[in-house]
Amino acid sequence: MSFPLFCMGNPLLDIQVKANEELLARYNLKSNDAILADESHMSLYEEIIQFPDVVYVAGGASQNTARGAQRCLPPKSVVYVGATADDKFCSQLVSAATADGLTTEYVTIPGGLPTGTCAALISGHDRSLVTKLSAAEKLTVDHVRSEKTWNLVKGAKVYYVEGFFLTVTPEGILEIAKHAAAENKIFTMNFSAPFIPQFFTKVLDEVLPYMDVVFGNEGEAEAYALAHNLPDPKDVKAVATYIAKLPKVNSQRERLVVFTQGVNNTIVAKADGTIQEYPIIAIPESEIVDCNGAGDAFCGGFIAKLVQGADIATAVAKGHYLAHEVIQQVGPTYPRNVNQD
Repeated sequence: MSFPLFCMGNPLLDIQVKANEELLARYNLKSNDAILADESHMSLYEEIIQFPDVVYVAGGASQNTARGAQRCLPPKSVVYVGATADDKFCSQLVSAATADGLTTEYVTIPGGLPTGTCAALISGHDRSLVTKLSAAEKLTVDHVRSEKTWNLVKGAKVYYVEGFFLTVTPEGILEIAKHAAAENKIFTMNFSAPFIPQFFTKVLDEVLPYMDVVFGNEGEAEAYALAHNLPDPKDVKAVATYIAKLPKVNSQRERLVVFTQGVNNTIVAKADGTIQEYPIIAIPESEIVDCNGAGDAFCGGFIAKLVQGADIATAVAKGHYLAHEVIQQVGPTYPRNVNQD
């Protein structure tokens, strides 16, 4: 079976709790950030599973996007690939993905590592994500090249990969990106977090020439600008235009750079220097539950419309719609009545 949308990333079980400033300070965390866990964070996971309000959600940035896109598309439109262990966390991921209609093709990693987890610490409308990749970081380019996975790659026409995955297998990402360019298919990526352009600058720059659509937010745009010594890192429009104009392997497609900005307008830059701004859907603050997964949801709605061949304005509108729905839920979950139009 072929699926028009192929998504790849780190499948994670989100462990979500409400956090106060004391908890964030104790683990040296920012209220609105995403990082990889180190030794100083290991006790965090044991601590938060004792919280009375703990919620478990099938997560991982690309999987969130894949679930959202599938909710907007006909059945069997999206397949998601990532690495897990054969454990109870993986079973929970499969159940949650299936509930959203998503087809998962997890690569099972032997050797005792657990399925990846992410501490999602919610404070107000902010979220601090601390990820322990575990089995997720063991997916290799050989897994991508395997007959089963590569048949899924060949069968797709649009690809979405999270920036976090650049820390796992940039070689695997490049295999897919090169295929997309050679076949004039649509290859998209998300910066995902400021630390990706900040600390993984070289591998990001190696993949960027293959990107037809680049997603990010204002914080990630600033991190990219600082890493590349751009003159005004806080000028989101200028950063978007700079990236849009960078050299591109597949010259048949113009690159789009799509930066969300929280409550401010979403910016779409093209290689010809044009900038479009699109207002978000206004919502009273009292109706916002939390913003965890809003960016992933936006990408899900946008890419669903890319799969259907819609124009940019329609794709942005669907992204805004799906993000608007998600921020009214607990974590990156989708209501049952998502509009498929």
